[in-house]
Amino acid sequence: MGTSGTAGPTRTGLTERQRKWFASVQASLERDTGKTLDEWVAIARTCPETKPKARADWLREHHGLGINRASHVLSVAFPSGEGWDQPDKLRAALWTDPASLKILEAVEAAVAALPDVVTGQRKGFTAFSRKVQFAAVRPLKGGLAVLGLALTPDADPRLDPPKNESWSERLKAKLVLDFPDQVDGRLAELLKQAWARS
Repeated sequence: MGTSGTAGPTRTGLTERQRKWFASVQASLERDTGKTLDEWVAIARTCPETKPKARADWLREHHGLGINRASHVLSVAFPSGEGWDQPDKLRAALWTDPASLKILEAVEAAVAALPDVVTGQRKGFTAFSRKVQFAAVRPLKGGLAVLGLALTPDADPRLDPPKNESWSERLKAKLVLDFPDQVDGRLAELLKQAWARS
């Protein structure tokens, strides 16, 4: 798969910008809190809560950790085996419907023509980024998929504004896809336009 300066998507799941951000969260944790990551992990494991959000809230309320640091500590304290570093597991768990998977594969084929693309698998969607996210796709019931694009809905008559999506707020337009052949030349052009803005 491609890397910086070459065509095709990378499978690291994180852009260079995201990798730097995660490294800065880790580096500043001990400096700003006076506790090492291992010490925070030990504290997190004493949390009486069992759900991830409740654990993060507990770390914030009882120990003053911000959400990003709490999430980092919790990912080490309670590894799920399905984090960003396990993209194949996340993909398999999300894309279980063969019809939806075919749509994803069609989108991936269109994206593969663009240089410097990083494919990031998340729990609820598959993201495509260059420096920042420019597209994402997630399965819908009934073998469908919805594609989000870093474009405005007026870029194409088929696009609608997104509602309650968990992907990047940069994705201002969405399109429900019923079949893989809807990922046509026009949609490839829309992906390219969104990519150019990232």
